[in-house]
Amino acid sequence: MKYSRSLASAGLVHLALGLPAPQMQYEDNMGAVGGVDPPIPTYTGAPVGNLRGPTNLQGGLASRPPVSGGASAVVPDPELVGGQEADADLGLYLDFNSAHYPNGPQPIRGDYGATDPGPRTYEYEKLNPDTYAPPSTDSGTVPQAMWPLGLSHNLYGSGKESGWARQQNQDVLPVATAMAGVDMRLAPNAYRELHWHTSDEWALVLKGSVRVAALDTDGATFVDDVTEGDVWFFPQGVPHSLQALHEGAEFLLIFDSGTFSEQETFLATEMMMRTPISVWAKDLQTDVSSFDYIPDAEKYIFNGTPAPANISEQNITSSAGALWGPSGYTYHWSQQEFHNTTGGSVKILDPLTFPVANMFSAALVVLEPGAMREVHWHTTSDEWSYFLEGSARITVYQAPAASATYDFTAGDVGYIQKSNGHYIENTGTDDVIFLEVLQAPQFTDISAAQWLALTPRQIIKDTLNLTDAVLDAIPKEKTIIKPGNPNMTAIAGGGQNY
Repeated sequence: MKYSRSLASAGLVHLALGLPAPQMQYEDNMGAVGGVDPPIPTYTGAPVGNLRGPTNLQGGLASRPPVSGGASAVVPDPELVGGQEADADLGLYLDFNSAHYPNGPQPIRGDYGATDPGPRTYEYEKLNPDTYAPPSTDSGTVPQAMWPLGLSHNLYGSGKESGWARQQNQDVLPVATAMAGVDMRLAPNAYRELHWHTSDEWALVLKGSVRVAALDTDGATFVDDVTEGDVWFFPQGVPHSLQALHEGAEFLLIFDSGTFSEQETFLATEMMMRTPISVWAKDLQTDVSSFDYIPDAEKYIFNGTPAPANISEQNITSSAGALWGPSGYTYHWSQQEFHNTTGGSVKILDPLTFPVANMFSAALVVLEPGAMREVHWHTTSDEWSYFLEGSARITVYQAPAASATYDFTAGDVGYIQKSNGHYIENTGTDDVIFLEVLQAPQFTDISAAQWLALTPRQIIKDTLNLTDAVLDAIPKEKTIIKPGNPNMTAIAGGGQNY
């Protein structure tokens, strides 16, 4: 409709109505396939032909194709990218963006795989090279650990261009039993209406600024403004509202239930509509006419009056007073400095500094090109991850002998079960930024390198056949981040990847 309105202003509506529907182009998804050789001739008229074929096409009765010289699945001159012919156990990152249609990319690593004559969608393969051509170290069955929020159905707000939300839960990522996520957008001054949940809510502001307001069970109130990089937390059952400030907002919500659904939230409008008006009149001590204009549908996300610049105007209190400090529902994480180390930066937020969120622990990590979040695992919690910027990959090791490698870009969710070994490696030419969230009273992990460095030397040598030279070089302190060569295929050319 916006397109038609813009043409209407130019007097070109008749052109808009006559425009053909746009068609997506999928490069090699054309030509003969599956016994069909498009484009089929255009036909108009009464239907002709049978829906079912004759019985003489049954096996042993029908003519057979030639053994040689018939329909071909050969891909002429397949194109391989850098590192693709290297030992498959090296598991080098393959940059399929450098492959060219129609000869690449191809699902080949070292001596494994074969060419792909189609059908195929090249963009999927370029985004997921470690799925299309997995390292040979991948083995067995690991539950799907990645979901792109770009594939989640968007739920629009009720107001004109007021906002939207999309979610990840067990419906789309079944392995994510302990946490679910929502990406929400509020237009300038728009509200997420008054509501509450049966799950705890932890949020990170991605863009813009938000005014949050809440009430606890004692009647104490809370109101605060948060901006990009800040966090809020609302315990289950605590009613709250969210309003974007004048430049709008987008934020990430994480809930402590894998079955959480944005469409199963308790809403103030629905509560008002689903309770007899006489009851509300008695509860609020007012005439029933006061409810003549209550909404007849939920508002969900809707446009609102701009929030006053002086936040104290909205700080209404009872004898219970206002919440602040350790009992407050926000943490201005954007003002916390990063811990910087070779290869990247990290900062942690957990109940040690944000006690109200008593079981949410998070790390915000920045990796330079080639760098890696070291191989590790979490002892008491699954890990819910979200990628804010850049590209990366994760290999998940699951006991006793399974592993799978996944590729991530901005907007993707990762989920790794408790105790499963994994790393996060920057595969791009820019920094990668991601969030790790745990259901734990403190952010902790086990570093595989530190474990090897601090285990009695003879045990390691007898078990893994590593040399003293290798073990001597491993730091005894946890490093969190490992620097690396931005050239992801340097090893294939005789170089090093660190």
